[in-house]
Amino acid sequence: MDSFELVIIGGGPAGIAAGVYASRKQLKTLLVAKEWGGQSIVSPDIQNWIGTPNISGADLAKNLEAHLRTYANDVVTITDGVNATKLGKSTDGTYTLTLEDGTTVQSKAVLVASGSKRRRLDVPGADTFEHKGLTYCASCDGPLFTDQDVVVVGGGNAGFESAAQLLAYAKSVTLLHRSAAYKADPVTVEKVLAHENMTGILNATPTEILGDTFVTKVKYKDTVSEEEKELNVSGVFIEIGMIPNTEFVTDVVELDEYKRIVIDPWTQKTSVSGVWAAGDCTNILYHQNNISAGDAVRALEDIYVHLKTKA
Repeated sequence: MDSFELVIIGGGPAGIAAGVYASRKQLKTLLVAKEWGGQSIVSPDIQNWIGTPNISGADLAKNLEAHLRTYANDVVTITDGVNATKLGKSTDGTYTLTLEDGTTVQSKAVLVASGSKRRRLDVPGADTFEHKGLTYCASCDGPLFTDQDVVVVGGGNAGFESAAQLLAYAKSVTLLHRSAAYKADPVTVEKVLAHENMTGILNATPTEILGDTFVTKVKYKDTVSEEEKELNVSGVFIEIGMIPNTEFVTDVVELDEYKRIVIDPWTQKTSVSGVWAAGDCTNILYHQNNISAGDAVRALEDIYVHLKTKA
C-alpha cells in the first residue's frame, strides 16, 4: 500500500488550489479526482473567476488541471477518473483511503475537497432546457440574463441570495416557493422582496419548463387553489438545495444536518485530528469557486504546520 504525507480528495477549485500549494511546499501528496473543474464545468460563461474576465466552465476545468500538472513534478501524484469510497482511521493515527477501483493508500493527513452536487429540478423540460435558459448557478450565469425576466425556484437563503444577485441584472425576478412560508432569514426575505422588480409567490410548485430553442415559460401549480399557472420568462435558476459528496467520511468526521463536514473556519480542521476540509462539502456560509480555492489554501497552510512543525 502506497503511503503519502497528504491525500487531497477533489478536482475542483479547492482540490486544485490545495494540490498546487502542496507541491510548492514539497509535501508528498496524492490527489484523487473523479473529474476536473467541479460544478462550474457546466457553465457556458463564468465572469467572476478572479483574474479572468470570462471563461467557460469546460475551459476553467482544463486550466485547473493544467495548473496542477505543471507544478506537480514528482511531489504530487495524480489519480483521476475514480471516486473515493471510504476513509478510515488506523490505530497508529494515520488514515487509509479506499478508491472505487479497490486501491488503498495511507496518509498522515487528509484534505477533503470533494464538493457537492445541486439537487436537481425533477419536472418535464428541466433536463431539456438545462444550459438553454435553465441553470443551477446564479453567480456564474446571472449576467447572461441582463434585462430579461427570470424565475428563481427555492425559498431558502440560497434562493433569496440568488434573487438578490439577479436583481442587479434582470428586468424582473420572480421567486417560486412550494411552501406557505419562506425558509430564508426573515430580514433577508424582507429586504429582497422590497425591491421594485422582485415578486415572491408562495404555495407554488413548478410542474414544467417550456420553450423552443431556449426557455420561454415556466408552469407551476398553486397548491392551495390547485390552479395551473404560467410565467413568461427567459431564465430559470434552481436553488432547491445541495447534496454534499461526503458519503465516504460519514463514519470519521462530524457532519451537520445537511451532511456537510463541520469545520473550524480559522483553520479548516474537522472534528478529527489529521483531517481538514474545504469548499462546497463543508458547512461554511457561502459556496463559490473563489471561496473554495481560498479555503483550501488556508487548509494547506495549517496542514503544513501540522506535519512539519508539530510533534
